Amino acid sequence: MGLAQIKMPQLGESVTEGTVDKWLKHEGDFVKRDEPLVEVVTDKVNAEIPSPFEGKLVKITVTEGETVLVGAVLAQIEVAGTPASPEAARPATDAAATHAEVASPPTRPAVAAAQSMPAGAAAAPTEGGNDRARLSPAVRKLAAEHGIDATTLRGSGMGGRVTRDDILAAAGGSRTAPAPAPVVPPAARPTRADGAREELVKLSVMRRAIAEHMVRSLATSPHAWTLQEVDVTNLVRYREAEKEGFRARHGVALTYLPFVVQVVCDAIKQYPWLNSTWTNDGVVLKHYINLGIAVSIQDGLIVPVLKDADQRGFTDLVQSLNDLIERARSKQLKPDDVQGGTFTLNNTGSTGSIASQPIINQPQAAILTTESIVKRPVVVGDAIAIRSVMNMCLSFDHRIIDGMMAGQFLSEIKKRLEEWNASSIQL
Repeated sequence: MGLAQIKMPQLGESVTEGTVDKWLKHEGDFVKRDEPLVEVVTDKVNAEIPSPFEGKLVKITVTEGETVLVGAVLAQIEVAGTPASPEAARPATDAAATHAEVASPPTRPAVAAAQSMPAGAAAAPTEGGNDRARLSPAVRKLAAEHGIDATTLRGSGMGGRVTRDDILAAAGGSRTAPAPAPVVPPAARPTRADGAREELVKLSVMRRAIAEHMVRSLATSPHAWTLQEVDVTNLVRYREAEKEGFRARHGVALTYLPFVVQVVCDAIKQYPWLNSTWTNDGVVLKHYINLGIAVSIQDGLIVPVLKDADQRGFTDLVQSLNDLIERARSKQLKPDDVQGGTFTLNNTGSTGSIASQPIINQPQAAILTTESIVKRPVVVGDAIAIRSVMNMCLSFDHRIIDGMMAGQFLSEIKKRLEEWNASSIQL
């Protein structure tokens, strides 16, 4: 027998500490290898850490709500025997750092390493166990609405995980969407039993971390922002004509995001100062493009990073973005997935927004939002036409970027989107 130490992993670039949000196992419980063990939160990511060993959880050393430094021991697991060699337990990638150690008697030394990648989203113990845990809250809700037992489906997502498309395919379009909840008139709204008109809702660990990160960002760099209106009629027509065929060929939805990503990457190459970081010694220009994609989740916001976004063909870009976003929403991101971002893109238009002022994701120099695409009358030449129009908003670090450069950068994106045609796709 030996004791395995589970340590706090580094779940993001420049992250030095993490908070234990929830233990998914208790002392004395038997834990299987790769079974979700503890949920950890930082200002970068909310992740479930799987157990790298099979054995008995003998001691929890960090309580829920406690914040500790990276590398601190979270728990100890009693394991039978030892790994054959360090290489046998080495993580598959360098990005998944070692966060577990085995302590054995002197006569039986052992060394082991474990991946710190988060596993599927955990749920309270219910019938179905880990199958239910691997469902994201949105997928679980959709399955319930259609009366489908998701645990009986063969998932098409990463690692066989059931996705939203799997639920819709199982529903076959034959079920009627659930009726919206009736709006309760103000006069009829229920009141608390004690008659209180206000209540204090405690902050989750993730919400508190996001709040601290946003305040720190505004205090770190002077924010300025600018907005430009873009006519995306050509792009809208192309996507509408191609989206069904694309899904049939590649099995993923064709959204506007990959089109924008390609255009933004091209513009960054022309204006590299947008892809930089401020330091006391000077501005560090990044000659690679790792695009952060802001993803809304139940507890807040996560920004997974698409590495070398400018080096990908269009189909690869669509599939990679779909996979990254899906894993972000189901808490299956790896530590490397949230590190190394050089520029951030946020689709605030998905909420119906037409203009917004985003906060920079430190230590980057800028963040861009794409707003809702709306049809409205536009003057074209000497005539009025109905066009599909979208606003794009850019927040930038005014220490690095001046208004003229920011305007030129947005103008380049506007030009490329408005002149977009099928030949613009980099396959």
